[in-house]
Amino acid sequence: MTVSCAKRDILGLKDMERLDIETIFRETYAMREILHSRQKSSLLSGTVVVNAFFENSTRTRISFEVAAKKLGADVVNFATIGSSVAKGESFEDTLMNLEALGADAIVIRHSDPDALSTAAHILSIPVLNGGAGSEEHPSQALLDIFTLGDHFKNLSGRKIVIVGDIRHSRVAKSNLYGLLKFGAKVVFCGPEDLVSQEYKNLGAEVEYDLTAALENADAVMALRMQFERQEEDYHKRLDYYRDNYQINSARLRYAKPDLLVMHPGPINRDIEISSEVADGPQSIILEQVNNGVAVRMSLFKMAMSKYCGRSRHLAAI
Repeated sequence: MTVSCAKRDILGLKDMERLDIETIFRETYAMREILHSRQKSSLLSGTVVVNAFFENSTRTRISFEVAAKKLGADVVNFATIGSSVAKGESFEDTLMNLEALGADAIVIRHSDPDALSTAAHILSIPVLNGGAGSEEHPSQALLDIFTLGDHFKNLSGRKIVIVGDIRHSRVAKSNLYGLLKFGAKVVFCGPEDLVSQEYKNLGAEVEYDLTAALENADAVMALRMQFERQEEDYHKRLDYYRDNYQINSARLRYAKPDLLVMHPGPINRDIEISSEVADGPQSIILEQVNNGVAVRMSLFKMAMSKYCGRSRHLAAI
């Protein structure tokens, strides 16, 4: 039997079809069963997955690592500190050498939003986006949308509010692209200089008053304020943000009692969200983290199951 082989990169949700996302979610339920059983799959046995993170990460890197190991792959974690990148080696040369060393797939996080497309162009192995600049973070958005689907089943007409530093947030943008494909209403809320009216052109609604944004909302996602990317005085900015945009119990009095509270992490407690709310009964933050492993297992299967390069045996899956 002739097997059709193609490299499948997971670069973003902007151009991903809803049908593909639904396929990922169906597979995620099966992967979640593997996780809950405490067993390992042999699906990726004999393969090597490289996590090449050029920016700091805890949840995303470890989640991809656990996902790959649960499917039987060996995982190599690459960090720029102590590597030849610190000696001046280019991004492209680093990636080509990682492939030559035996990588069967690579997960990349980089501050340059164009880095992922560059990697996909020069590599013959599948490339998965672990976070690209301020543009896209597809695996995070997929786990967020999957988690919402666990609670709502049908996302059409649901109002999802994303609060915070939208300007610098790849999570917000990927969630917008994905949620709109399922008919959800997405509201971006935050300070005016961080939430441009131009996001309306992408399909989002824009609101600068948090109380108004929370009215009739089904879920709210708090984002970390990325102060390291802002020029204004940190302490002045922090006080303003906490006073006007923190998700806390006082704010939630204006929301529906069954509102779901989310956060992609890392959390700056008592800045963008109070500890009381983050740990409270409306919070599904740890569900997001848990579902993230299953979603990323599904992404590995999608990316690698028809790849006929170094791992030809995967083509029959």
